[in-house]
Amino acid sequence: MTTFIPKEQKIPFVFNLLQSAVAPRPIAFVSTINLKGQVNLSPFSFFNIFSVNPPILVFSPSRRVRDNTTKHTLQNVEKVPECVINVVSYDMVEQVNLASTEYPEGVNEFVKAGFTEQPSIYVKPPRVKESPVQMECKVKQIIPLGELPGSGNLVISEVVAIHVREDIPVLENGAILPDKIELVSRLGLDFYGKAYGSCLFELAKPLTSLGIGIDNIPEPIRYSSILTGNDLGKLGNIAQIPTDEDAQKFVQENNYQDLNKDMLHTTAKHLLSQNKVQEAWKVLVYSLQK
Repeated sequence: MTTFIPKEQKIPFVFNLLQSAVAPRPIAFVSTINLKGQVNLSPFSFFNIFSVNPPILVFSPSRRVRDNTTKHTLQNVEKVPECVINVVSYDMVEQVNLASTEYPEGVNEFVKAGFTEQPSIYVKPPRVKESPVQMECKVKQIIPLGELPGSGNLVISEVVAIHVREDIPVLENGAILPDKIELVSRLGLDFYGKAYGSCLFELAKPLTSLGIGIDNIPEPIRYSSILTGNDLGKLGNIAQIPTDEDAQKFVQENNYQDLNKDMLHTTAKHLLSQNKVQEAWKVLVYSLQK
């Protein structure tokens, strides 16, 4: 391992290292307003959800590294403690990128980036009509993390209204399927990621009853040269290992009985890739008899 001590590095180096390592990050496209009624719109990837009761979103406008100045968004919420956090989908990401330009105070990024202002209900800043989900927020607290270049400012925002665009279906349980919203995320340097399509994969949540854990997987399986840590994670998430009888029956039904140990482990790995965990276990239990 190569170890870096942040205090011993230049700020841009630490900035790039952290942004590359802590990724992907969701993007808050934040609209605010100043005391003159002038609107500002800017994206922030130092952002996430931190509570649902009350519903709290936090984003962080950092002080600029080059000159230690603060951003208009921070200045606005200090005077008018309200904002709208709009999510960012792929079909608007180029415009969002344009809105990140450091225009002078008073310049409306809605106009510069070609977005449509939509009046909010409970707060003064407008919503971004093109965004799939727009969340009106009251700023509850701002926590400065320092006064030096690169220091963040946690803007703790309580969601008072959530607007979902009409063409985005919301399931009965409140969820929105990733392929219906097509969000993008921020990575290091100039890289972004798509949070939908072939980039997606699913993981079954751990059992409500205790899984056996990797430590209870028989050693010939646990130390297999073919199975990975991810494979073992799936295998450890079952309540009970199949019996020898069940394994024997499954192997015979699928004509696996003539496979050697490595081939059985390879077959189990393939089954795990299809999330057929019970079937993979039966093949592996049979492999113990080889």
